Amino acid sequence: MGAGSLPGGGVRTGTMGRLEVSNVSKCFGANRAVDGVSFVAEAGRITGLIGPNGAGKTTLFNAIAGELSVDGGKVRLDGARIDGLPPYKVFSRGLARTFQIPRPFPGMTVLENVMLVPQGQHGERFWNTWLRPGLVARQEREILERARSIINFCGLSPVERQLAGAISGGQQKLVELARALMADPRILLLDEPGAGVNPALLDTIVERIVELNRRGLTFLIIEHNMDFIMSLCDAIVVMATGKVIAEGPPDSVVAAPQVIEAYLGGAVA
Repeated sequence: MGAGSLPGGGVRTGTMGRLEVSNVSKCFGANRAVDGVSFVAEAGRITGLIGPNGAGKTTLFNAIAGELSVDGGKVRLDGARIDGLPPYKVFSRGLARTFQIPRPFPGMTVLENVMLVPQGQHGERFWNTWLRPGLVARQEREILERARSIINFCGLSPVERQLAGAISGGQQKLVELARALMADPRILLLDEPGAGVNPALLDTIVERIVELNRRGLTFLIIEHNMDFIMSLCDAIVVMATGKVIAEGPPDSVVAAPQVIEAYLGGAVA
């Protein structure tokens, strides 16, 4: 596949996937978990989102993805507002995400987990099985080919017939990546992709992120592993107590006094 070509046939130009977060807030009672956060994850780049435990990073991810409503502010994807949309509509607009703790369907195979992702499958309507069997069969073949292409890209072909609940945690994170890619996203939000992953699989995850970004996919990544962040990211946004306290190139951001103070003053996983 050439530059701009994603696994499974998607194409990115490097000009899609710009995420703009403007003065976003989210409160839980008196707790302002996200407090007026603003930053831009530029299209075609890898942006890291870091900060001590309790900084509000995952809450912000959930708000961006539509799983939590925002109490104020705006979220735009390629200029179009996505705040206020339910998760499935955010997903259909081109924003996909993974979770810190993988959420596969454990009783289904890896292949079945990945094949489930495409929306509007003809076989979901039972009458199509009777009235339009050729259409259903053709679409299923296309989805199968695409799923296997992505599974192969993620290094999961040896376990594609295994139950997703029976493979390692690192492999489950790769299943999450594969499922996200089946959605042909403009931007991919990864929540701690390296947490609990053995070094060999972590190298695989890093290689896949680098390759996908080379082909034009935009990333926003939460991660506590600073080697991971420093080696991957074009820019870093730092949060503490619900606010952005620094952003910019990795080397300058991690050396900023306010960032050092935030980490030294709080627990760092």
